[in-house]
Amino acid sequence: MEFRVLRYFLTVAREGSITGAANSLHLTQPTLSRQLQDLERELGQKLLIRGKYKVSLTPEGMMLRKRAQEIVEMVEKTEAEFNSIKDTVGGDIYIGCGETDSMRYIAEVMKELQSEYPDIKFHIYSGNAEDVTEKLDKGLLDFGILIQPIDLSKYDYITMPQKDVWGVIMRKDSPLSTKKFVQLQDLLGVPLLASRQMSKKYSADSGFLDWFGDEFDNLNIAATYNLVYNAAIMVEAGMGYAVTLDKLVKTTGTSDLCFRPLSPKLESGLDIVWKKYQVFSPLAKLFLEKLQQKFNTDNV
Repeated sequence: MEFRVLRYFLTVAREGSITGAANSLHLTQPTLSRQLQDLERELGQKLLIRGKYKVSLTPEGMMLRKRAQEIVEMVEKTEAEFNSIKDTVGGDIYIGCGETDSMRYIAEVMKELQSEYPDIKFHIYSGNAEDVTEKLDKGLLDFGILIQPIDLSKYDYITMPQKDVWGVIMRKDSPLSTKKFVQLQDLLGVPLLASRQMSKKYSADSGFLDWFGDEFDNLNIAATYNLVYNAAIMVEAGMGYAVTLDKLVKTTGTSDLCFRPLSPKLESGLDIVWKKYQVFSPLAKLFLEKLQQKFNTDNV
């Protein structure tokens, strides 16, 4: 399987047309069609459903598209790393992170490094812990910034001193907005918008299991989310109350929303993680050194 042909396949998947993809790739249509047929024969699977004017992907084609995208990203990242070896003043650093106000402290380190090396580019991927660790394990990210609790057995890490506070985002005209804090009994029976970290209930060390106790399975979870921006829109529309971290959504001034912390208080720390035995590019190593200086710690 040639890397060049995988790029061809991804272009066809993007364009939805062999003709359009051929034009984009500056190939003749027969040449591109032959390359795709050879790929299907090599894999022993039909990848494309060919219509009169458009093509679509078979289930096997969709699987290949996901894998091909990962391969292309990995090759591009590897090329960038080797280019940076030749010249450590420029290159790329890939970071995955969950939504947290503490990202501002990471941004300070990024800005400091970029001030010294203006040609450095940071590429940020936002997602929950599951999304970020998947890409981290595949080598598509240099670092992950993860909200606790998280299984750190596969990683080296720096624990940041900052903590984020959990609470509830709601409309300012909602009944719970008159309260200073939100307690467990306030959330029973009301529609909740829950993060996947909370709703998945994937491990016994989830802080939510302790906070909600025996009532966890009785919650009325009306929707789930992995990025809070869309959850805030649903709250504005009156769909319910979003359980989330503080300072991720505008809740002051003219905003229709407000934030109320949970009581008893529930906090989450933050870990900067990377794969054990990771071989860093010179730039990524510089960034790690800056992180260690910033947080006055050594990696575990």
